Amino acid sequence: MTALVTRDDLKAAIDAKTVTVVDTLGGEYYAKQHLPGAVPLVLADVDAHAATVLLDRGAAIVTYCSNPGCPNSGQVADRLTALGYTDVRKYREGIEDWAGAGLPLESQS
Repeated sequence: MTALVTRDDLKAAIDAKTVTVVDTLGGEYYAKQHLPGAVPLVLADVDAHAATVLLDRGAAIVTYCSNPGCPNSGQVADRLTALGYTDVRKYREGIEDWAGAGLPLESQS
């Protein structure tokens, strides 16, 4: 099972630029809003694109999706771990929790 990260710890890591955040919703959801600096990577694309999007297999990575009921972040985290990424955690509460706390979001314009 993938280790979890709290909102506060994730915010601190984003602010310190010590984590790569992976948006597992992708597509129009990513374009509309995503966590600061997040890169889109959905399960169907992990095998083909992880090595080009996530260059350092030892770097801190946090996956997220919409909320605790969304399976995407856990599925992507598990697949990344299977591919040899060693520091993968999941922000279980997801973007709904982040936005609900009034924290900043980005969008593609």
